[in-house]
Amino acid sequence: MRGQSLLCLALAVFYASALWLMGLNHGILIGIVSGLLSFIPYVGSLTGLVIAICVVIAQFWPDWRVNLLVLVTFFAGQSLADYVLAPYLVGRRVHLNPVWMMFALFAFGYLFGFVGLLIAGPLAAAIGVLCAFALRQYYASQLYADASSPTPVHEDQWTRGSED
Repeated sequence: MRGQSLLCLALAVFYASALWLMGLNHGILIGIVSGLLSFIPYVGSLTGLVIAICVVIAQFWPDWRVNLLVLVTFFAGQSLADYVLAPYLVGRRVHLNPVWMMFALFAFGYLFGFVGLLIAGPLAAAIGVLCAFALRQYYASQLYADASSPTPVHEDQWTRGSED
């Protein structure tokens, strides 16, 4: 929960500062709302994008360059959130390596779509805990002790092998 909250806060600051630097009316408000709504994947950025484009059209009507800047801002913010911040902030909170977190986001997103992105972090953490538990149980079991101890070799086995 803390990792996702930090992610939303970082996106709110990014969107608000970028829209404010463009000179967009109510850019700070639009950025904060879209960043805070980003706890639902893609909803915050899409809502902010639609509202910001409407304000840009109303404010800078003949100039289409600002529309492109707004598109680039929201695309960059979403990419930053998905590929940099989410694996680092959310993965660190659930004790997952960022690479595994990115893999979980890709895999669960591909398999289950939008719902997969929502459940990727908790499911990856649960799978990691189950795998760690299974490994601890295996290392403590007699199977591991038998597999790790070498088979005793008798001297007569060496001599018989050379005669054959």
